[in-house]
Amino acid sequence: MKLLSLLIMGAVLSFGAVDINKADKAELMSIKGIGEAKAGAILEYRKANDCFSNIEELKEVKGFGERFLEKNRDAITASSCSK
Repeated sequence: MKLLSLLIMGAVLSFGAVDINKADKAELMSIKGIGEAKAGAILEYRKANDCFSNIEELKEVKGFGERFLEKNRDAITASSCSK
């Protein structure tokens, strides 16, 4: 599992930001500061709300705030969705 996470992290650094509307748990965990619990919380939020309209909406998920976004803004994206 750690090897898979490292490979995904390398791909993210090479190819750009992680899309919080499409990423699976392992991809989410490649973002600095996101472990299993926070990745699971993102997936649950997505399940309940269909998608994130923008990365700022991530602050609606417990454990994520402005400080997290400041540190990771370049590593995260939210593809368009229809809410």
